[in-house]
Amino acid sequence: MKRALHVVIVTGMAGAGKSTAIHVLEDLGFYCIDNLPVVLLPRFLDLCENATEGITRVALGIDLREREFLRGYPAVLDELARKGHRVEVLFFDATDDVLMRRFSETRRPHPLAGDDGALAGIAREREQISDLRERAVRVIDTSALTIHQLRGELTLRYTTALVEGAINLLLVSFGYKFGLPADADVVFDARFLANPFFVDELRPRDGLDPAVAHFVIERDETRQFIDRIADLMDFMLPSYQREGKTALTIGVGCTGGRHRSVAIVERLGQVLSDKGFPAQMRHRDIGR
Repeated sequence: MKRALHVVIVTGMAGAGKSTAIHVLEDLGFYCIDNLPVVLLPRFLDLCENATEGITRVALGIDLREREFLRGYPAVLDELARKGHRVEVLFFDATDDVLMRRFSETRRPHPLAGDDGALAGIAREREQISDLRERAVRVIDTSALTIHQLRGELTLRYTTALVEGAINLLLVSFGYKFGLPADADVVFDARFLANPFFVDELRPRDGLDPAVAHFVIERDETRQFIDRIADLMDFMLPSYQREGKTALTIGVGCTGGRHRSVAIVERLGQVLSDKGFPAQMRHRDIGR
């Protein structure tokens, strides 16, 4: 008997982590195929639907090598959804300088580099896949992620999402001086709070340190800030769930991303967990 499939289209910029993601999803139980020609996609999914071994989750790696898919993907995705499959586009990105460094370190040429170099190739690639990025359910910026952090994010998203109606929360602390997290859905600014950076004995520590956490959290304005964020999430998250959203990334920023935002994300994670919304925490700039 045919069954509906969860189909993840894994795509993005060359060098941004697509291949790593395919391996992680395979470890998480997805049946993975990299660069399947688009003409074979309907037949492949028909085989998965009828497979006796019970395939329910499929990840398809797509990049510039499969140019036919890039030309015709809207019709392909719409047809898959019409057949009852749950389809999402997972897009991996990174800043130009990070992509340049990765190609330099691996000594691999960018697929569109040509005679004018990798940076020009990256610009051409961004233009060619910009529409696909817009279609993505989730854009993951891997510029500041280690392989272990990327694995953690994908594990969070594609294991707890198996619970019907569950929403995966990722809380990210960051420093505004290093830019907004590209994958954040909602961002809160903690720069109005008292800053431990200006306390000599606290400056070299970070928000995971009990003394710094106490300085940040045990203030009336901080507690109100956290409570109001938690109340807003208590209101918003059930609505997101009803709309079928399975993941939400919440950013909390301070100036450098080492003290206030870290302490607040840790406490906010506890508060949301108590409300029935467990979250994973990531501290993007804590080591800078």
